[in-house]
Amino acid sequence: MEWMTGVLTAEDYEVGRQIVQRGVAAVYLIAFASALNQFPALLGERGLLPVPEYLRRAGDRTGPTVFRRGYTDRRLRAVAWTGIVLSALLVLGLPQAGPPWLPLVAFLVLWGLYTSIVNVGQVFYGFGWESLLLEAGFIVAFLGSDEVAPPFLVLIMIRWLVFRLEFGAGMIKMRGDRSWRDLTALDYHHETQPMPNPASRFFHLLPKPLHRVEVAGNHVTQLAVPWLLFAPQPLAGIAALAMILTQGWLVVSGNFAWLNTLTIILAFAAVPDSFYAAVVSAVDPGGSYQPTPLWFTIVVVLAVLVLAYLSRPALVNLFARHQLMNASFNRWHLGNAYGAFGSVTKVRYEVVVEGTLDDAGPDAHWREYGFKGKPGDPARRPRQFAPYHLRLDWMMWFLALGSERGWFTPFLVKLLQADPQTLGLLAEDPFDGARPRYVRAQTCLYRFASRREKRETGLWWIREPQGVLVRPASLRAESP
Repeated sequence: MEWMTGVLTAEDYEVGRQIVQRGVAAVYLIAFASALNQFPALLGERGLLPVPEYLRRAGDRTGPTVFRRGYTDRRLRAVAWTGIVLSALLVLGLPQAGPPWLPLVAFLVLWGLYTSIVNVGQVFYGFGWESLLLEAGFIVAFLGSDEVAPPFLVLIMIRWLVFRLEFGAGMIKMRGDRSWRDLTALDYHHETQPMPNPASRFFHLLPKPLHRVEVAGNHVTQLAVPWLLFAPQPLAGIAALAMILTQGWLVVSGNFAWLNTLTIILAFAAVPDSFYAAVVSAVDPGGSYQPTPLWFTIVVVLAVLVLAYLSRPALVNLFARHQLMNASFNRWHLGNAYGAFGSVTKVRYEVVVEGTLDDAGPDAHWREYGFKGKPGDPARRPRQFAPYHLRLDWMMWFLALGSERGWFTPFLVKLLQADPQTLGLLAEDPFDGARPRYVRAQTCLYRFASRREKRETGLWWIREPQGVLVRPASLRAESP
């Protein structure tokens, strides 16, 4: 069995394993905390899109979920708290200190619990990074514990995941908006991205030649560099560091939930201990491990074969003429296709939601509801929330682009009812818990203030009303 151990283990990746295991667990902790804070108001028993109603409609078409036999907010909170506690233990490295089956079971439980949430989350859980987190959690489950050397095949599967993520994103851009091909995409993207952060305006106002460099660098990192993940060291490690650098750039310039953070974490699977030892003398390349149990080797090989089989559609999709973006090909969210921002929005529209205590006449005094992350008050600086995910704020961005509004009418009804759960999703309730008589929604054009405008007015955004999305509506009306 010594020949098999030599082929299947990678003793020079202990630091990478620690970063990947604890980092993925930390993202799961954030995801479960997000569910605990937001799921009941969005999807709970009295939510905007109640899960019980969804389960009645969908029947057996839902994927695997612990809520199949019935959903309650109490059960959701139990799932979320279990995920939070288990994730915290993995972040601390406690299960990893035991035999290899312990972190295996712990990560598979996280994967199963979060799969249960995603499969009933409807549009609020339709983001590509949900499937990314699920697939990452499943693969990382087979990295073993501190007792055994990191399995080389599992590290390869993590690199394959990063490859699909990066190369898929690069291909979708080249096949998508012309602005990616003529290198002008970032003339717009920093301003029109779903949720700008405090630095987004700075990046938007950079000289256009620097934007060209940004786009060109992105193409190189997403289209050429990912192939080197499968090259011998040091090329694979250098490729991973290049991806970590560019993903860090995205973390600094925008709010994309945990997409970039998780990609950075996973990329460390290609960075060997010898890289760290070159700069930190305390790192000893290669560790002292117990022999890998035969059962664990068999489990790892079987898991890798299953993952390879399930990712065949994603491989075909990468080179398909009509490439799918952020697609899952099975109920378990394994072997997914990834990609982002194939199209680039050239102007920014925002939906401004307002209410009034007056009659809905020309003299009504309308007050604006404030959201936590999405642009609203032009004088408010954009906030940093990533890797935390504000689901309602993201859906408001899609709403302004004309996406389906099945959840928005219930949202307006909840505002008219001054529903505490719904108001808890917002940063500011202009009525301090009182019920407005009417609500309305308007569309406004937003752009970043120029340097001169910022100096003269103090505003971060310049906004111009564009029209009415929802006319003044009250609870007496049949629907807003």
